[in-house]
Amino acid sequence: MNIAIATDYRGSGGDPEESLRHIADAGFTHLHWCHQWHTDHMYSDWEIAHIAGLLRKYGLKLLDIHGSDASAGGALRCWYSPDECYRRAGVELVVNRLRMHAMLRGEGTLMMHVPCVTPRNDTSEGRASVRARVDALLRSIDEIVPIVRGLGIPLALENMAGDTWEVLDEVLAATPADVVGLCYDSGHGNIAVNGVPARGLEHLERHLDRLQALHLHDNDGSADQHLPPFYGNVDWPRLVRDIRKSAYPRMFSFELAMREPAPVEPAAFCADAFARCVRAIESAR
Repeated sequence: MNIAIATDYRGSGGDPEESLRHIADAGFTHLHWCHQWHTDHMYSDWEIAHIAGLLRKYGLKLLDIHGSDASAGGALRCWYSPDECYRRAGVELVVNRLRMHAMLRGEGTLMMHVPCVTPRNDTSEGRASVRARVDALLRSIDEIVPIVRGLGIPLALENMAGDTWEVLDEVLAATPADVVGLCYDSGHGNIAVNGVPARGLEHLERHLDRLQALHLHDNDGSADQHLPPFYGNVDWPRLVRDIRKSAYPRMFSFELAMREPAPVEPAAFCADAFARCVRAIESAR
C-alpha cells in the first residue's frame, strides 16, 4: 500500500537521512517533505541534489512539500505579509520550494499556510489584521500563477486550528482550481479553540471538489498533537469516506510526530505509525 509520511516526525532541522531510513524500513513509500517548514531557509541546488540521492538510496518518492511559513519561526519573509518588502521575499521562498518540488519530481502539491480568523482573533482589530494579510496573499498568488502552471505543481492551502474557514472560502472562490486547492489538516480540524467546538469535517465536506493535499493526524481535541491514528478522537471512518468522495487524486498522507502515548523511539514509532495508518485507511471499507 502506498502511504506518505512527513519527514519531520522527529524534528524539522538537521540531516534527514536517519529519519528517511526508518520511514522506508517501516513500509512508507512517499514523503511529505516538511523539513525547514517554519524557517526562511532557501534550498540550494546542491542540497536538492543530495536529497534526491537519499530518496534513491531508500527507494522513496516525493509526494508533497510543506512550503515555508517562516513567520511561524519568527522570520519576517512571508508571502502574506502586509509589508511589501517581506511579502516579495516570501514569494521568493515559495518559488524556491516550487523549484525544489520540480527538481525532485514530486507527484503532488506545495502545501501552504494562510492567515485565518479564529476565536482568538475574532475582534475588529484582529479581523483588520487578517484582511490586510489576505489582500497580500491574493497579490502573491497572482504573481505565482504562471510559475505554478508552468511547473504543473498546484498550491494547497491548509486549514488551521480554530479556523472559521472564512479566508479559505474567499481565496478558493477567487482563484482557479488548477492553481489553488485545499490541504485538509485533520488535527487542526479536530481542535476546539476558546470553547468553540471543532467543525473541520463539516467545512471539508463543503469543499471536497477542491481537496488536493492531506495532513492526516490525530489528537484529543485539546491541542495539535500530531499523533498517529487512533491515539485521539478524530472520526477516521467519516474522514476516509469524505476523502474517497472528494477530488483528491493521490495516496493518503500523514503528518505525524513522535509524542506520547505513541512510541518515542524512531524505528518503533514508524512501525507503529504505519500499522495505524493502514488501519485508518481501511476503517471505512
